[in-house]
Amino acid sequence: MCGIIGYVGYRDAWPIIIKGLKRLEYRGYDSAGVALVDQGMHIYKSAGKVSHLEQAAEGSDFNGHTGIGHTRWATHGVPSDRNAHPHSSGDGQLAIVHNGIIENYATLKEELVGRGHTFISETDTEVLIHLIEDIQQEERVNLAEAVRLALTQVVGAYAIAITNAAHPKQLIVARKGSPLVIGVGENEYFIGSDASPIIEYTRNVIYLKDREIAIINGNELVVKTIENEIQTPYIQQLEMRLELLEKAGYDHFMLKEIHEQPRSVKDCMRGRIYPLEGNIQLGGIKDYGDKLRQAERIIIVACGTSWHAGLVGEYLIEEFARVPVEVEYASEFRYRNPIISEKDIVIAISQSGETADTMAAIRLAKEKGATIFGICNVVGSSIPRLTHAGVYTHAGPEIGVASTKAFTGQVTVLTLMALYIAQLRGTIAQNKLVQLLTELEEIPALIEQCLTTDEATRYIANEIKDVRNCIFLGRGTGFPVALEGALKLKEISYIHAEGYPAAEMKHGPIALIDEEMPVVVIATKNASYEKVISNIQEVKARKGKVIAIVTAGDTEVRKMADFVLEIPAADDAFLPLLATIPLQLLAYHTALLRGCNVDQPRNLAKSVTVE
Repeated sequence: MCGIIGYVGYRDAWPIIIKGLKRLEYRGYDSAGVALVDQGMHIYKSAGKVSHLEQAAEGSDFNGHTGIGHTRWATHGVPSDRNAHPHSSGDGQLAIVHNGIIENYATLKEELVGRGHTFISETDTEVLIHLIEDIQQEERVNLAEAVRLALTQVVGAYAIAITNAAHPKQLIVARKGSPLVIGVGENEYFIGSDASPIIEYTRNVIYLKDREIAIINGNELVVKTIENEIQTPYIQQLEMRLELLEKAGYDHFMLKEIHEQPRSVKDCMRGRIYPLEGNIQLGGIKDYGDKLRQAERIIIVACGTSWHAGLVGEYLIEEFARVPVEVEYASEFRYRNPIISEKDIVIAISQSGETADTMAAIRLAKEKGATIFGICNVVGSSIPRLTHAGVYTHAGPEIGVASTKAFTGQVTVLTLMALYIAQLRGTIAQNKLVQLLTELEEIPALIEQCLTTDEATRYIANEIKDVRNCIFLGRGTGFPVALEGALKLKEISYIHAEGYPAAEMKHGPIALIDEEMPVVVIATKNASYEKVISNIQEVKARKGKVIAIVTAGDTEVRKMADFVLEIPAADDAFLPLLATIPLQLLAYHTALLRGCNVDQPRNLAKSVTVE
């Protein structure tokens, strides 16, 4: 949650910070603010998006070569001007921006109030900057040491950046649990929650580690731990391309990212499949072949869309590799004292690589001796550093809050992993593997065909845009697709939607069906085709409106359904990569017709870095 940015150098800080906040706005957009240091501290902040901040600050004199900025996803305190970051110390000399949650803020606040501190906001962040100020005054130490001492008293997660009016060229940052990147330029430094606001200026970055503090004084950078141990920072090169952060002529990032899926899925497979030889190479996990051969169970932990991808993985791994698989919500996994052994493999899935609940699940599984693999999109994120090994999706930056290409990237990796494990364990015939890999190689072209449903989904969206509820049904790998389709619709159009296994409709949801209830059915030709037709007939008998995803050329379902969206024929294993596309487009067009912000839906944020 929340996006933070900072700059210290020779350029004007304001335009760098504002542009950076717009790039980070997908992390939260309840309020925004900037603090500039130039012969004093100057703070500008406003409820609403970054554009509201620009309007509120219009006409101000934005001097200063050092500054910090913040775009907020509210945790403590409602979105408002006074709860917006940055927050300042009591004497106004310090300003802070923060991503995370200080769990013991109430206790700290009570102590500080007893010592004469007065608070303006309802936030935990203001408590932290007052604590730093208090330590600096009471202990008579410099700001860097005051920050270090304060963080030893803090319980929770944080990425922070602090400016100091007394030292205009000083910027202090620290992290624990929440991400923070330092861009290293020539005589200048950039700070970001991720690399998106930095790539325009430098490709040299330092990914700050947990419990590290970086002190920037002019051209000097010092990194130390909270325990006061000096560290040697590792500078690495960003591979991100700047053009991937722009809309490239599309009206919205979500639409752009939907249309990028032929390329992103192809990039995910590049250099990993060899259809002619019937061979898969996953370099990220190749050193764990024995573990995979001997694994007695695989546990997949994830949240949201990634959890739906995990369900697809469960079907495929069990089908091809014949290993029992459990799919767990990471947010619940750690709280039920799960039974985990050294023979288990845990696969953690996260687009951002920073999901707090998933990271907590990884730590728990690690303590119990399991081997942990990560599936992530963001290179250099926390989860790849926490896990033993893993596979990147290579989907490229995903700016739209509702995940699209990240989902198909995760499903592609899980498909590869299922076949790779089957290959290692000898549970798949070589001719079958050759056939599947040959077909998998054609999937990007088939996704391109699925994108031609755009006009049809726009028409259907116009028919359902005013409904209040919607049901999605699927069987087999179509069930996770139904869940994901429902999630996309509710996330961005605010229509209540739920996904169910098609056979479960009779056990409750059928009571909701009437002429006002659209029912989206994954009805492609596969082993459960006849059963799904029966489910459609049950819906029609209750006057439900059926929207069916069918295999190209289907005639049976077309006779019954009110609307039909065709996708190319493919093996059941690849259904999720194709059937998902028209559902993404349906959600997009429905949200657009309802006047919703498809890239920044209300109350959501892209990277969930708090529990």
